[in-house]
Amino acid sequence: MSVAVSQPATPADFVKEVAALGERLQQVRESIGRVIFGQRDVIDHTLITLLSGGHALLIGVPGVAKTRLVETLGTVLGIDDKRVQCTPDLMPADILGVEVLEEGEQGRRSFRFIKGPIFCQLLMADEINRASPRTQSALLQAMQERRVSIAGQSYNLPAPFHVFATQNPLEQEGTYSLPEAQLDRFLMQIDMNYPDLESERMMMLATTGEKEGTAVAVLSGPELVRAQQLIRRVPVGESVVEAILSLVRSGRIEHGNPDVTRYVSWSPGPRACQALMLACRARALLQGRLAPSIDDVIALARPILRHRMALNFTARVDGVTMDEVIDRLCQPLA
Repeated sequence: MSVAVSQPATPADFVKEVAALGERLQQVRESIGRVIFGQRDVIDHTLITLLSGGHALLIGVPGVAKTRLVETLGTVLGIDDKRVQCTPDLMPADILGVEVLEEGEQGRRSFRFIKGPIFCQLLMADEINRASPRTQSALLQAMQERRVSIAGQSYNLPAPFHVFATQNPLEQEGTYSLPEAQLDRFLMQIDMNYPDLESERMMMLATTGEKEGTAVAVLSGPELVRAQQLIRRVPVGESVVEAILSLVRSGRIEHGNPDVTRYVSWSPGPRACQALMLACRARALLQGRLAPSIDDVIALARPILRHRMALNFTARVDGVTMDEVIDRLCQPLA
């Protein structure tokens, strides 16, 4: 029996696919922009995360539209989204699901698994640091392996599957810091700041009138999966590969510049290289380019390395911030 083998796409076909995806992504941006004002970089970073097949940690003060951004992404990308409000009494079963004992018509008892909210394509874990460590760890397997295990049985999660967690940097009472193992599973840490003056003016007028702007679906789940597959076909030059390796390894205490790493207590691991490789490809396509450049590495260094490094006491004494450390690591690449 013969097996049909799909022929690899020609360079011309690849260029057409990239151009078509670029047009759709511009429509995605426009649709999100009807609801989210003054967060262009944040929107781009969330799209890069989704195109890379990763998860994102959104950090910002209340009122900067973290929740609304995730809801809008679900609408525009045509994927099933659900929200979990994290609290100290939230249990792992509240996220993953639970087995219940049922009795049938013949009196026979059996267990039935009731799926939790994690069985969706875009899960929002609101204020994730308010959940207990036990509940936070329930997300680890799902984020890495795209499946969950309940009572010895594995259940695959739908594709695509993404976790967008939010965190409030102001109120830390009654919160639990995310462990390093879980932080490393987020492709990006995206910091959301207040909008600029003109954007806030537009937002105020658009959201307090008789009608508010609404987002419309532009993509679908299968189309997002195909876009993620296309991202992995984007060629990466040797100079970009070396820049990624140089940047990540320079942040490690064992290999880096002592003038910089003396401020570091925890260094980025191999996942940082993988995240930068995928994200640089996605950023290039988002901007209509066929291949990433070293500028993409520098532009994505902060959101990808922020949560994969930690400052020590020396940095706090000298008043050095994490972004300043990352910027120093990027200087040889500029």
